[in-house]
Order: sequence, then C-alpha cells, then structure tokens
Amino acid sequence: MKVDIIISADYIRKDLIENKVVVVIDMLRATSVITTALMNGCKKVIPTLTIEEALKLKASIGEKECILGGERKAVKIDGFDLSNSPLEYTKEIVEGKTIVITTTNGTRTLTSCLEAKKIFVACMLNASAVAEKLLSLNEDVVILNAGTNGQFSMDDFICSGSIIKDLIEKCDKLELTDLSKTALLSFEGNPNIIDFIKEARHYNVMMGLGLENDIGYCIKKDLTTIVPEYKDGEII
Repeated sequence: MKVDIIISADYIRKDLIENKVVVVIDMLRATSVITTALMNGCKKVIPTLTIEEALKLKASIGEKECILGGERKAVKIDGFDLSNSPLEYTKEIVEGKTIVITTTNGTRTLTSCLEAKKIFVACMLNASAVAEKLLSLNEDVVILNAGTNGQFSMDDFICSGSIIKDLIEKCDKLELTDLSKTALLSFEGNPNIIDFIKEARHYNVMMGLGLENDIGYCIKKDLTTIVPEYKDGEII
C-alpha cells in the first residue's frame, strides 16, 4: 500500500490520481465543515465550483430543503445561509437538509479529482476513521491537500501526517513517498498542532478575522467515525 501526497490543487494531474483512492483535506475549513454537517445529520453535501452554480442548485432543490454555505477569502458569501464555519452547521440547522457549498480551496479541489477511483473527505475530526477505511481497502492512496490559493498549506500537511501516523501504526507494509514521510515527521514532532501551523499564512488570515474558535475546533482529533465519500457529484 503506497501513500503519496499532492501539496495543493494546483498540482493535480490526471496521471497522479486516475484510478487511485484519493483523500481530500482542507482542514481549515471546508472538509471540517463537510464532516461536521454529515455528522450532525444533513442529508448530503453538494460541492460547487461557483457561487452561481450553488444558487441554481438551491433554486432547483427548494428553499426549505437546501442550505447554502461557503466563503470567498474566508468571508461568508452575500446571500448565503451559512459561512464556512463548522460551528454553524449544528444538528438543529442541518439535520435532514441538503447542503450546497462553495469555497475558495476545498470545493475546487474536490471537483478537480473526478478521475479518482474513490474520493474521501478528511480532516482532523475523522482522521483515524479515514485511516481505518483506507486500511480496509488496501489500495494505493493519494492524499490531496487543498492548499491555499494553489499554494502549500501547513495545516493540510500536518493533517495528512496524522492520517499517515494512524496508518503506519496498523500496517507494516506501508510504502511512503518522501512527502508522506515528511508529513508524518511533522505530525510526530508537533503534538501541539497550533505550534506548527501558527506561522502559516492562512492561519494568520483566519486569526485576523477573529476565527480562532473555528481553528480550535478544526484541530480536534477524532470527534467522529464517519468517512464522507464524494460520488456522482454528492458527498454522503
């Protein structure tokens, strides 16, 4: 079982992901939002690339059945119901609803890897469960970091390391690329994730917007055992 990492959406190539099991991470915050919404009982999540596509989908699904969520430059989109804060996606709000979401990095990444054999959604909140799923499949894995505006993102990378740590503890035949080994070392060497990501540009943008509670939530490990899968345009 080989594990590789793609460091941002800008580095996706068909030959790297085609017929592979892909794990998409946008820890701060899209994949944490998706995981939380499904954990709290939403019917499904539909990621879109554009705001216009999201608005059309809500109109077709129905006002009462659909919730629009997302951001641009970490700020809530005008006219949307929710932002990209996982703390907003409570059971009371999302249960039984379809979530249509569009974000700067995460949904772009998800919609760019459709050649993959399977696509799973991961974050710190479900890291161990994702590792268990991958072990059960026993196929080569590409961990796809959404990154930030096409650039490497430290938060996605250390989250990748967390999943690899869980894998390596239960699989003695794991083949790691240099990037995967580096992610593992980053996680093992930084038990306090904040100490690792506090110098990251995206982290500081979020802190500047007063989103420290979102960050605190998104670094919590293993709050749920669900593993969202993106299939046929929907995440369930």
